Amino acid sequence: MEYLIELLFNPDLQFRWKAAEALGEVRDPRAVEPLIQALQDPFVDVTWVAAQALGKTRDPRAVEPLIKALDSPEKWLRQGAAWGLGKIADSRATEPLIRLLKDPRADVRKNAAWALGKIGGEKAVIALQEAKNDPDPNVQQAAAEALSSLEKAKAAEGKLAEAPAPPKQ
Repeated sequence: MEYLIELLFNPDLQFRWKAAEALGEVRDPRAVEPLIQALQDPFVDVTWVAAQALGKTRDPRAVEPLIKALDSPEKWLRQGAAWGLGKIADSRATEPLIRLLKDPRADVRKNAAWALGKIGGEKAVIALQEAKNDPDPNVQQAAAEALSSLEKAKAAEGKLAEAPAPPKQ
């Protein structure tokens, strides 16, 4: 683990990129802070992978740095941060992701729609309904799939709530 963290700050871009990827797969809480630092890497390849790796950790400490990354001028970092926030599924990201649905890049809007589908909530549903009218068909599809996923989850919750209690023995 320490070796991977050390590689995250190696002068060679390939080592940093691969280390960020590996740390996401390991999902060790010790990797969260170094991955947050990697969001500032000068190469977008590293920041994009670091944002996704933070999502894979599902650690709440990553939410605020990923939200901040949504304002990056780099589309890849915005896209990776949206994906990471969707994996964490923390409601703090709802408003920033809704704003991201207006991003000039369709790939970024698509990831924002997907992420909102993972987070859910009334505001997300309203924004996703609007996103079904996005000019890009991929964003429209992502919004429709996110809404469908939220509807299925809500229906499943309802069935669980209605299910009779198991008989006492």
